[in-house]
Amino acid sequence: MDVNAAVAAAAAIAGVLTGVIAMLAFRWSERELKRPTRTSLHTDPVLPPGVDTVLSVLRSSAVVLDEADAVVKASSAAYALGLVRGGRLSVEPMLQMARDTRRDGEIRQVELDLPRRGTGRGEALAVSARVAPLGSRLVLLLVEDLTEARRIEAVRRDFVANVSHELKTPVGALSLLSEAVMDASDDPEAVERFAGRMQIEATRLTNLVQELIDLSRVQNDDPLEDAEPVRVDELVAEAVDRCRHAAGAKQITMASGGTAGLRVWGHRGQLAAALGNLVENAVNYSPARTRVGIAARRVVGPGGDSIEIAVTDQGIGISDKDKERIFERFYRVDPARSRATGGTGLGLAIVKHVAASHGGEVTVWSSEGQGSTFTLRLPEAGAARDRAHEHPGHDDETGQSRDVSPDTTPYEPLPAPEVLP
Repeated sequence: MDVNAAVAAAAAIAGVLTGVIAMLAFRWSERELKRPTRTSLHTDPVLPPGVDTVLSVLRSSAVVLDEADAVVKASSAAYALGLVRGGRLSVEPMLQMARDTRRDGEIRQVELDLPRRGTGRGEALAVSARVAPLGSRLVLLLVEDLTEARRIEAVRRDFVANVSHELKTPVGALSLLSEAVMDASDDPEAVERFAGRMQIEATRLTNLVQELIDLSRVQNDDPLEDAEPVRVDELVAEAVDRCRHAAGAKQITMASGGTAGLRVWGHRGQLAAALGNLVENAVNYSPARTRVGIAARRVVGPGGDSIEIAVTDQGIGISDKDKERIFERFYRVDPARSRATGGTGLGLAIVKHVAASHGGEVTVWSSEGQGSTFTLRLPEAGAARDRAHEHPGHDDETGQSRDVSPDTTPYEPLPAPEVLP
């Protein structure tokens, strides 16, 4: 009995010791798991409170780097610009800036030109990068895209340079002609000749200033604030009347046609100026004894009906390389001819801005030596379209019959002018 009792007691004591040791081992392992390690300090950094929220609302691309140059946080814009790839900052100059800032704590800023992703044309992406320390271990990189701002600045510089050049030409001519008039004061015929030239240059200067004002107005004003249904027939008649004298001097026949009773929605003054510029260009760049045609039609589209107004001439035509640039401000296909006709190089730029601000577009078909067709496409006025559906086959006001069937055939260019005696 005594031996059995001793064995039992020893077994009980061994069990208790085993349980105590197991519990201590469990507690020790649990504490070790909770204790931060050197690895966790490097791979699981925590952003300071509120930083994540601030970065999410910044317009700049934001990237946060840890002390191992790994990306802790990056905005979607940073990925879109190609700054972050595979969890690392992919732009070496920015990475070096981050390392220098981490070392000395100084804020750094630099402007860089980066290659665009997905383009093989070598286009540069202009950015401004600013690096600052974020706490004791993190570095914050903010990147601002300056590409559009630089483009606008380049456009502004070119515009100012072009305006200065265009103003200098007639002003210089007026100065020289005034000196010539003074020197020829005793020659009435010379004075009359120089005075006529002065009138031409003064008119060119007036037209340039007026078109600059018109261009500024169509760029800054919202045409839909004063929008109204505008009759296309009235716009065409006004454009023809505006160019009647110039066309008559060159014996150019002006013909208008197409679907009657159409209406567009927009600013009447801007639309009249745009169509007038197209007709005026057609007359100025057409040889004598030719024909200029203006036609309007309705085109059915998935987004709603549109109105197309086409201006066709039998002029010198436009080469393929010039078609891409003719709507640029101050661009001329033939500078010498443009100056002879009094052109300023702003007419088509105004047409393009008016069409875009009205939700439309302007396109061109042209062949050298055969003429050109400029087509102005604008949204149809909704009220006019509804009335046309209610009373098909009749004009909204006159009651006269008209063609309401959709026309989707392309405009045919006028034939090349014949050699007339």
